[in-house]
Amino acid sequence: MLKYLFMLIFMTPLCLIGNFWWLVHSLMFVVSFFFMIGVYSYSDLNMISWFFGVDYFSFGLILLSFWVCSLMITASSSIYLSSYHSSIFVFIVLFLMIMLYCSFSSLSLLSFYIFFEASLIPTLLLILGWGYQPERLQAGIYLIFYTLVASLPLLLVLFKVYDCSHTLYFPLLSDFGSFYFLFYLFIVLAFLIKMPMFLVHLWLPKAHVEAPISGSMILAGVLLKLGGYGIFRVMKIISFLGLSFNYFWLALGLSGGVVVSFICFRQVDLKSLIAYSSVAHMSMVIGGLMTMNWWGCMGSLCLMIGHGLCSSGMFCLSNIIYERLGSRSLLINKGMINLMPSMALWWFLLSSSNMAAPPSLNLLGELSLLNSIISWSSLSFLTLMFLSFFSAVYTLYMYSYSQHGSYYGGVYTCSLGYIREYHLLLLHWLPLNILCLKGEYFFF
Repeated sequence: MLKYLFMLIFMTPLCLIGNFWWLVHSLMFVVSFFFMIGVYSYSDLNMISWFFGVDYFSFGLILLSFWVCSLMITASSSIYLSSYHSSIFVFIVLFLMIMLYCSFSSLSLLSFYIFFEASLIPTLLLILGWGYQPERLQAGIYLIFYTLVASLPLLLVLFKVYDCSHTLYFPLLSDFGSFYFLFYLFIVLAFLIKMPMFLVHLWLPKAHVEAPISGSMILAGVLLKLGGYGIFRVMKIISFLGLSFNYFWLALGLSGGVVVSFICFRQVDLKSLIAYSSVAHMSMVIGGLMTMNWWGCMGSLCLMIGHGLCSSGMFCLSNIIYERLGSRSLLINKGMINLMPSMALWWFLLSSSNMAAPPSLNLLGELSLLNSIISWSSLSFLTLMFLSFFSAVYTLYMYSYSQHGSYYGGVYTCSLGYIREYHLLLLHWLPLNILCLKGEYFFF
């Protein structure tokens, strides 16, 4: 584990001593491929070093972090071309990567908590430093307050866990039985807000709309997954209480997902539509994790990785249009198939993955989550039915509205798309659809 960490740490001086943008970019991809080749096919903890190690669940998420962070630098070449503090930008991306790497590979709950919180700082700096509108200050405050208000009780709960079991090491933790309700509430709430769950999701669309493309990619691609990963880890301590109270989160998540799908229909901002669709997808992940069965946990891992790639790719597409027309409004970004015909293919491919069409990883994840949630309660098929149907409806609405029809008369000039952009979209779409062939990895 330490070799990857050291490589990341030793890459940080490169950003600061000179303009090594493309070198750092290439090295990030090199680390991704090295990490990918080191895949283990057994489900035990491995690559163990001092308080770091990966198992099945965290390996996929670390690989996703490496991949999305590499693609963030690809997507943000406008920062490099306009020399807009590009070295500090790359430094922040690397720092964020180190925090994510450490949080997913921590074997102790306390170190996981520290890195989980530390990943907020670079995200906030990305939004405040490279965001678009002046409202980004408000979005940053929303992001900080929503996540910190829920995280402080979690820290107190971790002290209590340590007081009772004298360890915070994952494999040694045991179930606390019917300890007390607030303990359960505080330990779950921090992760549910990070996911985000319906009712505490308001920070997400705000942050997405104000964030630069790199901020949106990492938020949708990896930071939402920290919540799911955290729930997976702490379920071990609260499984007894979970049997009594999980039904509430499950019901709220699924019904909230349906409500959020309705909110998606009336969005005119492309980015905010994609952000709300993330909330709807994550509600299924919450449902799968709260059933506490094998199908649910592995299906949520599968959907998290699929959604990370797909959602990140959709944000890239919306950014490509934004760079051309200077607007994200669906009222202006219409009829793009006339202006950028080959980009419409990528819109179609990523939109179809977003509504879980085969052969995407999202389909694999959603099928197993359907399995797990319906096995938990057969009545939940109603909300799941609406969720799946509406996800197709708002994705089609976004695709058809942005691609078809007559284009906006005020467009002065529009290029078809650079090789860099097609390359970026290919690297989102290819793993998303190739990994479907390795389905057994997720359901060992």
